[in-house]
Amino acid sequence: MTLEELDQRIAARASASPEESYTAKLISRGIQKCAQKVGEEGVEAAIAAVAGDHKGLVGEASDLLYHLLVLLRAAGVSLDEVMAELDGRTAQSGLAEKASRPKE
Repeated sequence: MTLEELDQRIAARASASPEESYTAKLISRGIQKCAQKVGEEGVEAAIAAVAGDHKGLVGEASDLLYHLLVLLRAAGVSLDEVMAELDGRTAQSGLAEKASRPKE
């Protein structure tokens, strides 16, 4: 499955009833809940990676990608926008791109 296919599946499930779809239920709970799930899954993926838990990392990375796409949908950000941003960044090295960002 590609990210695009997963995004399409999420789009289809987002329009279902929250009683019938976890995706729809999660989106109906708002951006804060979606963001919380991304944070949880990101931490779990990092823990699995540090622990050397290959199978765990695969599972948590899958959860993270799913929840990130749900968050993007809830926030009205398309996967195409994110992919275009990534594509634009490949024109320069990661270090140069990071150095060009405004200082916080």
